[in-house]
Amino acid sequence: MRYSGGLAIVLAVLVGLGSVRVVFGADRYQVDPSHTSVSFAVRHLAIYKVRGQFHEFTGTIRYEEADITQSALEGAIQVDSIDTEHAKRDADLRSAEFFDVERFPTITFTSQRVENRDKSYVLIGALSLRGVSKEVAIPFTLTGPVVHLGKAMLGFEASFEINRKDFGMTYAKGMDAGGLVVGNTVRIELSGRAVKQEG
Repeated sequence: MRYSGGLAIVLAVLVGLGSVRVVFGADRYQVDPSHTSVSFAVRHLAIYKVRGQFHEFTGTIRYEEADITQSALEGAIQVDSIDTEHAKRDADLRSAEFFDVERFPTITFTSQRVENRDKSYVLIGALSLRGVSKEVAIPFTLTGPVVHLGKAMLGFEASFEINRKDFGMTYAKGMDAGGLVVGNTVRIELSGRAVKQEG
């Protein structure tokens, strides 16, 4: 029996952050993996959602407080760290039929610009997954910075959807009564904090 195949496509997406431009004068914040989650959800058997997360990722935020649209992000996610709390499903997702971890071990997101849309911010950039790169728009919020125990920190949250088929996740087994075993739409969610780096 096959399990939710591209769900991982998911967040991968999200904390892999990468900047193609240099932001001069911006403060550099490092994503804190121990206080950050990169999670995803995809519909299974058309009746409920399978959820999972990635445990290994890195990310750097170049934060320009005076003008957030001049900020940038960079980073990566290790696909092998996927965890849906089901060992067989996780192994299936790592296989060549889905993420093909041996050939494509890392998911990245390269930021291109930040847009201010109706008093909210959207990160525009290229998501690279399984050898395919697509432009995605990611609405996000930042809170802070605040200082705790002598360290400046930013909080961040983001949520968006992708179609797994756009990234070569074409597994499309159908159910007896119609519909797909694994849905095509994957929701990715990010939540966490980043710590300011000195120097």
